[in-house]
Amino acid sequence: MITVAGFNTAIDRFIQIDALTPGEVHRMRAEKIYPGGKGVHVAQTIAALGERVRLVGPVDDAYESFIARQLSARGVLFRGVEIEGHLRQCFALQETSGSMTEVLGQGPQLSQLEQDDLLREFGRSAEKSDLVILSGSLPRGFADDLYAGLVDFAHDLGKPCLVDASGEVLRQAVAAKPFLVKPNRDEISALVGHPVVDVEAAQLAVTALRERGIAMPVVTLGELGAIAADDTGVWHAQLASKPLRNAVGSGDCFLAGMAVAIKRELPLEQALRLAVACGVANAESEETGYAERGRVDALVPGVTVRRL
Repeated sequence: MITVAGFNTAIDRFIQIDALTPGEVHRMRAEKIYPGGKGVHVAQTIAALGERVRLVGPVDDAYESFIARQLSARGVLFRGVEIEGHLRQCFALQETSGSMTEVLGQGPQLSQLEQDDLLREFGRSAEKSDLVILSGSLPRGFADDLYAGLVDFAHDLGKPCLVDASGEVLRQAVAAKPFLVKPNRDEISALVGHPVVDVEAAQLAVTALRERGIAMPVVTLGELGAIAADDTGVWHAQLASKPLRNAVGSGDCFLAGMAVAIKRELPLEQALRLAVACGVANAESEETGYAERGRVDALVPGVTVRRL
């Protein structure tokens, strides 16, 4: 079992328009609604790859049954904690040209009781899991050191902990030394204090994270692929450019692939093949944050991996 903490559940609205012009009225060509948030994306892709996964996150009255139905259909065990506020709404606006604009809603303010309920559910699930994942932003109410504390909790349980966060939450989590962190280009640049825009800079960044006690640091670079390190060295994985429809959520699907590979005790080279294939599978599809198993399997052979 893999437990995912997705403490900032969202409703994702994928909207297609002709062209985005600020200050103008726009008519949708199409709209689709999905359960969202990074934790949801990670969990449903883990399930698609055939592993048992439990997601812990908040739900509200309006969308509780919708999220439960959707995730159950995808094979995700969902432990939703009811909150009085409203889940955030996130919008992905895709123009005919393919250009994508995201508008991310602000998370609800959680009461102390709601925070305690979420952490209690996460703790119960983590105790029965092989590894745990802390994914995404935090709703208002939680302190920036929450993930760092949960990394310590995972250490005490003897469970590998994977973290995907940003800003101060990521900075404090890194200090707690989780098994894996997965910043993207912008997040690692903010963490190290200078731009990380190419493979060479990412290699230096993951090497520095290894020296800080992270067993398997990973940096994703979009079209340039991903850089990761472990005891075997530093590796670069990339898949030749494909026609992309919606890259939003690809980093979450990548993390799902890494988690499944770690659960299966695959070497880092194979883990990167699976993870990159998951990220690209998401980007090739219209839906945000979901990689279909068949497409992932078809893409894995095309991923090139080399030791740097």
